[in-house]
Amino acid sequence: MVKGGIPYPMLSDSAGKIGKKYGVYDEESGVDVRGRFIIDPDGVLQAMEVLTPPVGRNVEELIRQLKAFQLVRETDGNQVTPSGWQPGKPTLSPGPDAVGKIYKQWTTDNAFTE
Repeated sequence: MVKGGIPYPMLSDSAGKIGKKYGVYDEESGVDVRGRFIIDPDGVLQAMEVLTPPVGRNVEELIRQLKAFQLVRETDGNQVTPSGWQPGKPTLSPGPDAVGKIYKQWTTDNAFTE
């Protein structure tokens, strides 16, 4: 548990130092635009999403992406998660043999929840 009772790390960027590095600092308003960044244990940026203030973020999609990145990392990239993948659904094995044949392995009933 992080100090303050939040079960995950958060930060404040009142001077915009971090926002400027990630390209989300709005000079005119003096604040960062909403953004989320998935950084792997090696410090490599794997994903980012930046939204203007009127549009909210989808926490379920964030969790799905985190699980997908974890699975890919755990399999050393030997399994990948296609569009709409959900935990527990089939994954794909990347490689030249898969080119043009994904539709045979990955159908819409494997994707999405609704």
